[in-house]
Amino acid sequence: MSLPNPDLLLIETMRALSNNQLTLAQQKIDELVVAYPHFQLAHLIRGDLLLMHTRPLQGFGSAANSQPEKLKELRDEAAARIRAYQQRPAPDAIPRVLVQLKEDQKQALVVDAKRSRLYVYDNQAGLPKLVSDHYISQGKFGINKFKEGDQKTPIGVYYITSRLSGSKLPDFYGPGALPLNYPNEWDKVNGRGGSGIWLHGMPSANFSRPPLASDGCVVLTNPDFLRIAASIDIGRTPVIISEQLEFISAQQWQQERQSANKLLDDWRLDLESQNANRIFANYSRNFKSAQGEDLNAWFAKQRPSWEGWTAPIVRLKDITHFRYPGKDEMLVSTFTMELSSGKSKMSSRKRQYWIKESNKWRIIYEINV
Repeated sequence: MSLPNPDLLLIETMRALSNNQLTLAQQKIDELVVAYPHFQLAHLIRGDLLLMHTRPLQGFGSAANSQPEKLKELRDEAAARIRAYQQRPAPDAIPRVLVQLKEDQKQALVVDAKRSRLYVYDNQAGLPKLVSDHYISQGKFGINKFKEGDQKTPIGVYYITSRLSGSKLPDFYGPGALPLNYPNEWDKVNGRGGSGIWLHGMPSANFSRPPLASDGCVVLTNPDFLRIAASIDIGRTPVIISEQLEFISAQQWQQERQSANKLLDDWRLDLESQNANRIFANYSRNFKSAQGEDLNAWFAKQRPSWEGWTAPIVRLKDITHFRYPGKDEMLVSTFTMELSSGKSKMSSRKRQYWIKESNKWRIIYEINV
């Protein structure tokens, strides 16, 4: 038997309260407490409701004998849960960050820090479809992690690297953890450090935490963590953490996907041409290699390789595109490049970070992965 949706029960309780239906509100909150006995917020609201039968209340949490800071945390959680549920994206809307998934990426996890929400999208024949969304806690000091110990959650495109069983971890992490590959290559080139950014659950004595409560990890309730952990693929499931998601129509998404694929195909054709000027024009003047070289130094090293090709044919496959979260307009594209040169054939997996400069997309970072 599946557990009821805690956010829906919370909304139904509040709706009954606003309509002065105290009996219905009591019924809904009791259902919530029975389903989730460690849900502190539910107990707080239940206490309010019981007291309302005897006297009017001055505000949310009036019945509690809580410290002001603790009460504020519970109020913040209630506000985040209700707001996110009320603002849930339309079933056919797509997060703009999910430009293109490859066939073996069955799911994508997308985090909206401002909404304290994680959205799970299934890859249905290439089209991302919303299947569930979940309340999350993030770093105590919000987003934009930069260094070890800053208690911030990073924003970017990441992958789950392993699965850690709760039996091998302290109770603090609940039933398990899913480590992310933070810092990724783009974090490193931008000087971002730190480690140990995980998706994980809750201690057994708790149901949830306030919206800003972790040391940088993304924290879920234990039922939500178990549901998500059961369906992810290690190394394949992307986790995209944004400050605030933008949702677009399927038609607009299709247009953006086509534009991203054309961008990559134009680069492929320029590479195939072996024309140095055409190839060079794809790259940003601010390009930096993994070794810290600027564009001119890096390009001079690459040039002999493609100038030595014989009647080259370049094919790209297994392509993913994601809008990279942050203040800059960026696209990260990962693909397998197959090269036929004369009688020889080569294959490599590449990742390119594209940035929009003066209304033109250019590659600012490129690496073999």
